[in-house]
Amino acid sequence: MTALTPAEAGFHMPAEGAPHARTWMAWPARIDLWNGRHVEAKAAYAAVARAVARFEPITMVAKPEDVAEAVAECGPSVEIVAMALDDSWMRDIGPTFLVDGKGNLAGADWRFNAWGDKWPDYANDAAIAAQVLERTGVRRFAAPFVLEGGSIHSDGEGTVLTSEQCLLNPNRNPHLSKSQIEVNLKAWLGAETVVWVGQGLENDGTDGHVDNLACFARPGVVLATSCRDPEDTNYAPMQDNLARLKAARDARGRAFEVLELPIPAKRVTAAGRLAMTYTNFYLANGAVIAPSFDDPMDKVAAEVLAKAFPERQIVQVPALAILEGGGGIHCITQQQPAV
Repeated sequence: MTALTPAEAGFHMPAEGAPHARTWMAWPARIDLWNGRHVEAKAAYAAVARAVARFEPITMVAKPEDVAEAVAECGPSVEIVAMALDDSWMRDIGPTFLVDGKGNLAGADWRFNAWGDKWPDYANDAAIAAQVLERTGVRRFAAPFVLEGGSIHSDGEGTVLTSEQCLLNPNRNPHLSKSQIEVNLKAWLGAETVVWVGQGLENDGTDGHVDNLACFARPGVVLATSCRDPEDTNYAPMQDNLARLKAARDARGRAFEVLELPIPAKRVTAAGRLAMTYTNFYLANGAVIAPSFDDPMDKVAAEVLAKAFPERQIVQVPALAILEGGGGIHCITQQQPAV
């Protein structure tokens, strides 16, 4: 007998803005990832955790030998739990939580291969989702394909955003066609419509995760990364993504209202150009935990987010140190819906 997919069992991925029971994070573990800025990275993770903790419960997973450090950095408002880790991107290594509308919670445990085998050691990270689901005490659906949580975004009403650069990359699921991947997304996220953007930002080590490019403010309203400089290498792909979003229709047949979040000025470090984007924020209960980059565009981003989320508090947290490792605030958080 073939195992049921989440959709067959009545589950779907809710919108990130739906009420949460908890947020999950993972303490920085791969020290050589941070180009000598691991101390700053840990401080940035702790700042994000404390910001989230103002609005909902939060659990930080940490290597057993790092628990004391995480406790000291994060403070009493953040629960610290010991688990073996290789890296620290809970959006991608953690489960994608699912609901059935009847008070039941479940989780999709995606196959994880370190973003297309970019790191040789990821066995601990590949086991994290199952451990989180076991600790949470909810049903686990083990996916037969590679996916990262940062590569998908749901409006909770049947529409999922994703990107071609990531999901069609041969380093993930080379045996699957675009249509087969759509079938999987619908079966595992309870979706009816998949909306594809194209390419990601320059030097994005995730191969174009959609959480750097576009996300739902609410059904029918999308926030999208844009670039205002025609000379910037990000200009053409971001323009293409905007055009795709404006031409798309969601599962209810609606055209999207697209709100643009322009990228900040180009910044290059030892890691190369930082793939900075204000779209990589996190929706906590009653708040938007948003990145700031010590750039004049921070103020513009805060204004756009306030317009998109008038009922939420906008909390900007310095995120440059997180970007040194290749991701943003959304990448290091994972929501557990309230049921």
